[in-house]
Amino acid sequence: MPACRSNRCALALALCAPLAQAATLDVAWWRDGQLTALQLDDKGGSRRAPFDGARQVPLGSLWKLFVYVYAIDKKVPTPDYTCGGQKNEEVYCCTAGKSIARDLALAQSCGLFFSPARLMLTRRPWRQYWSERLGRDASGEYDWLADPANLAPERLVSLRSLMLALASIPADSRKDAESALLHVVLGARGVNTASWLGSRLRVKTYSWHHPQRTTERLGGAAGWLADGTPLWFGGADTSSRILEKWAPRLASTLPSAAAPLDAGCVLVDYFARYPIKAVVVGRNAAVPGLLRGPYQVRFENGRSLAFFSQNDMVLERDPQGRTRLTGRFGVNEYVARVIDREGGTSAPEAAKALAVAARTYLQQNAQWAEGCQRIADSSATQRVAPQPASVAARAIADWTDQLVLSGVNVRYHADTASKDTMAWSQAVEEAQRGMRFDAILTAAYPGADLTTLSGGDSQQCVRLPGAQAWLARELPQWERVLRKQAGYETPAEPPAVCHLVRGAPYSEQSRNRIYLRGLASREDRITLAHEFLHLGLRNHPSGQDEVLVEQLARRLVDTRLEAHQ
Repeated sequence: MPACRSNRCALALALCAPLAQAATLDVAWWRDGQLTALQLDDKGGSRRAPFDGARQVPLGSLWKLFVYVYAIDKKVPTPDYTCGGQKNEEVYCCTAGKSIARDLALAQSCGLFFSPARLMLTRRPWRQYWSERLGRDASGEYDWLADPANLAPERLVSLRSLMLALASIPADSRKDAESALLHVVLGARGVNTASWLGSRLRVKTYSWHHPQRTTERLGGAAGWLADGTPLWFGGADTSSRILEKWAPRLASTLPSAAAPLDAGCVLVDYFARYPIKAVVVGRNAAVPGLLRGPYQVRFENGRSLAFFSQNDMVLERDPQGRTRLTGRFGVNEYVARVIDREGGTSAPEAAKALAVAARTYLQQNAQWAEGCQRIADSSATQRVAPQPASVAARAIADWTDQLVLSGVNVRYHADTASKDTMAWSQAVEEAQRGMRFDAILTAAYPGADLTTLSGGDSQQCVRLPGAQAWLARELPQWERVLRKQAGYETPAEPPAVCHLVRGAPYSEQSRNRIYLRGLASREDRITLAHEFLHLGLRNHPSGQDEVLVEQLARRLVDTRLEAHQ
């Protein structure tokens, strides 16, 4: 059969292909160069799907995902979209007078934000970008990606071309998209979905008209699993109803995924309340520095404890000559070690709730140091196992990757529940009664919302106009000093100064942002200068030297204060 090159031909093929009915869901994923396709039914059965990669599926609102990725990778400016209240499509964006930023626009499917005309996308660079990733396409299979003007929701595309396009997206751009799309399963479109899927799905939903019966809807989603495996599913209903109905079946059907990249960095000050006498390996004192292998720590109180380092523990002496043991982990490894130390994995749903609580506690209470979050291993904070995380605990930490609570200051206790404090013993009992992790969290923290590390709506950055204006005024004078500072680089544009809701002030290098509570005092100004220096020195070792950065920040602020007096 000749290649299909027209929308009319594609539509004819689509009408001949079996379409999922209300009682079935079609699911496909791409892994190791192979398409796996299944058809699930609502009786609990599944079978090899009656279609292959040639199946034509509606693009629907999936086009917004490809614009998002292109804009990130090509550094296309994506100004916030402000709703004027005149367009019906703004129901997916914001209320009149409000605005929406890129990540939330993707999660909420705000098409007006991603309009190729608004973002001034042109055909030649767009075509070159996708051709470099997908290769020359003699068959015309990728014609839908040849021109941003082709990105219409009614466009029919082959399932194979959709999967390969998703697989071609660079890892860094995919990571940003995944972070935004995690909000889909936590929002209105994914109601009751997180209970079953945790953070496994990073998908953009779509809904469109049935090509034969225009009063009926086809819906589903496409994107990735946590390990980057391209995924698509669809059926006869809206995307939100499909997600809610089929989440349990998807959870049991989707392939197991490799652990997601363990992003972030956590420094753990081990045994903060127990003075260390010595760390030994065999019969000899351990050499200060990076540790690898089995060791034993001996405490001043006469007790000892064995531990194992995988090049993630450092032995050193502080300026007072005291022995210090510090661990450096990714966030999920840290969370898994807290699960092993504070709870366990015998009740998996309780352990999932503990994982979310532990990750939230870290975000709310850790200090920022050396580009990492820093927290003590202590019963006054969170206890952290010195051994590598168990396989079961790490799997639970990965399953809840990036999930946190917002709206409350999270605490937990072994057996005593109180306001905004989860009792582990009670969580285990609830799990044994059949409660899932999100219900356990709701019972313990009734005022909290389940969200992600990117912060949901907070990712729009609530600006501090006074602090922003002060920084803009001071920067020209600071630059005279900073040009002489080794490693300093003038930011391409002044950083955004955002309101800090909780935790210690910090700078977000990947998004050129500074978070602080306000600018009411000299110390607040020094804090702003301090975090700005972390941005300006981000590519130089001195940017991690907290003493140098603090001294330089005080010099900048105090010199300017003296000049004004």
